[in-house]
Amino acid sequence: MNDVKIADISLGEFPLLLAPMEDVSDPPFRALCKREGADLMYTEFISSEGLIRDAAKSRQKLDIFEYERPIGIQIFGSEIESMRMATQITEEANPDIIDINYGCPVKNVACKGAGAGILQDIPKMIRMTAEIVKSTSKPVTVKTRLGWDENTKYIVEVAERLQDVGIQAISIHGRTRKQMYKGDADWTLIAEVKNNPRMRIPVFGNGDVDTPQKAVEMRNKYGVDGVMIGRASIGYPWIFKEIKHFMKTGELLPEPSLEERLQAALQHVTMAVEWKGEKLGIFETRRHYTNYFKGLEHFKPFRTRLVTTETLHEIEMIFDEVREFYQPVETH
Repeated sequence: MNDVKIADISLGEFPLLLAPMEDVSDPPFRALCKREGADLMYTEFISSEGLIRDAAKSRQKLDIFEYERPIGIQIFGSEIESMRMATQITEEANPDIIDINYGCPVKNVACKGAGAGILQDIPKMIRMTAEIVKSTSKPVTVKTRLGWDENTKYIVEVAERLQDVGIQAISIHGRTRKQMYKGDADWTLIAEVKNNPRMRIPVFGNGDVDTPQKAVEMRNKYGVDGVMIGRASIGYPWIFKEIKHFMKTGELLPEPSLEERLQAALQHVTMAVEWKGEKLGIFETRRHYTNYFKGLEHFKPFRTRLVTTETLHEIEMIFDEVREFYQPVETH
């Protein structure tokens, strides 16, 4: 197998991508995913209007670090001119890749014609993409869905047209906008895009890859160039390492030890506090705890405290108690 490349960025034979997730794919979490083997990561999506207005929250999301490379910054919006201007602002942050979000199904994004909303207007989607490609020297990639609903799954044709206006890779989530995250992702259409003889760019599949076995199945069955992992990585950055190990050896790695889980959770929340301040840093790390400590019996009381406490000091104390509580009893 040859290395998969986006423009001249080499990503290895079967790259694993960290999906752009709002309030999840921030620098503290990306640091952990990178360490555990993510080959290409994307930032949280950034509003084009926010960038143009110089909104602090949007600007902060442009922050990327050398150790994260290759890294893509993802932008979204419904106005072609705003997206063109946002692309130029994004280019100044010097990412390796600029990604366009044509997949977010959330109501306040999609119903304004951004994210997956643009799937209702394919000609505009193509025009917008062409303008973005023209306005940057960085490689442009797209993340999208199969279509708006059951009756508009035009992804095979859409992917080809996007390639024709200059995108360098496409990630496809195997659901329609209408499905949101319900039901099973349908990878057969992703495979059709990949097997279209006119496609020359990498095609990455996304949706329901939550085990090493599933990643291998998607590779073997659908022939995609790599997989993008979203929800399965939340509070579980080890998924990247586990998939790579399984692909190489056919064996499953043991689950991370309690100490590894505690260390990762502590690094995550500490970095988040440094990054966003105590209040927001603690708040945004909460959703990860369920997965960091998944499968631990009797963990619920600890979790309840972790998602209600307000200070980093208290969180550190709770982690110490967790360590104590699950220590094997020594026998003499």
